[in-house]
Amino acid sequence: MSDETNNDEKITPDQQDGTETDAVSDKDHLNAEIEAELLDEIESSEEQQPVSEQLLEQVASAKDQVLRVQAEMQNVRRRAERDVENAHKYALDKFTADLLPVVDNLERALATIDSADEAQKGVSEGLELTLKSFTEVLLRHKIETIDPAGQPFDADLHQAVSMVPNPDLEPNTVMDVFQKGYTLNGRLVRPAMVVVSQA
Repeated sequence: MSDETNNDEKITPDQQDGTETDAVSDKDHLNAEIEAELLDEIESSEEQQPVSEQLLEQVASAKDQVLRVQAEMQNVRRRAERDVENAHKYALDKFTADLLPVVDNLERALATIDSADEAQKGVSEGLELTLKSFTEVLLRHKIETIDPAGQPFDADLHQAVSMVPNPDLEPNTVMDVFQKGYTLNGRLVRPAMVVVSQA
């Protein structure tokens, strides 16, 4: 009976080779699966890397666009503020240009009145007071007179009507003012009409 038991427990060399073969094939199969998994991971990481690079590029592009939009909005805001400020500063531009002939006419009227004549003295004083109050109103609204007699000619503020030779004055000096000029907050409303000396 012990012989039978020993025979049952003994493994023949053929059986032993088969077991080893199965173990080797299982090992090869396991190695192949691990290799396949590793290859899949490598491929997926290679695929993910370009995707992450694309995402980084998109984020950088979005940041750039946001910065550009913010800069543009700031420029628009500044432009709007400047336009509003100019609208306030120069709102009286056309109104001033329309009032200036009235000032010119008052000055002409005063120039024609003989101050020595007692009969015209009251009229002269009335015109002077009217002109004075008018010029004060203009100054209050930042409308300033350009009266350049004796000053060098400035093409930005003066308009030369004629040039007259004059050896007593330096060339390009304003000899006479036909019509005064005016500025509103530093901006020219009307240039002064002048006669300029010539060498």
